[in-house]
Amino acid sequence: MQFYQNTWLRNYLYPVCDWPGPGCKIVCHRLSTYRSLHKKTKCFARAIKRFEDKELFIKLDDDALVDIDYVIGLIKKYQEYHKPVYISDHQRAGSRKYPDALNGVRYGNGKFYMFNRKLVQCLDLDIKYRGSRNEDSVFGGMVSNGCGENNVEYVQEDDRWIWHKEYTNKNKHIDLSFIKNH
Repeated sequence: MQFYQNTWLRNYLYPVCDWPGPGCKIVCHRLSTYRSLHKKTKCFARAIKRFEDKELFIKLDDDALVDIDYVIGLIKKYQEYHKPVYISDHQRAGSRKYPDALNGVRYGNGKFYMFNRKLVQCLDLDIKYRGSRNEDSVFGGMVSNGCGENNVEYVQEDDRWIWHKEYTNKNKHIDLSFIKNH
């Protein structure tokens, strides 16, 4: 989190934390592990519904980096957009183990997704599914169940401006996943 607090995101960063602490603006009050991130996603979705003065949201993995000019371009294009917008690298979920509401749902790759207030307003926060599931497919399920897939503008992200796990440009190389738990 310190990396992002030292960037242009500082005033706009709303980390989702397990427990209260410095810089935590959204607190879930539960330990999150890789297998319980779907619960943290539901906590995050409930929390952002309360941010009624925010129009656009970005969910970004802690080992990802996005070009600021790319984000500003998306903001300009989708600010006050007429329908729910969901920007990411979309794919379809499937589970033979748990055939339920998340099967076949369209969801964004977790490294980056951006969406608007209209999408937040129609999220199904009470989605039912079985087992520990991929947090991004759970978010996609909340979108699909609550907003209706045909009512959402799904926009493909441009991966030239999004770096995951590592950033390499000219003579610079940064390991974005230096944290021990990655």
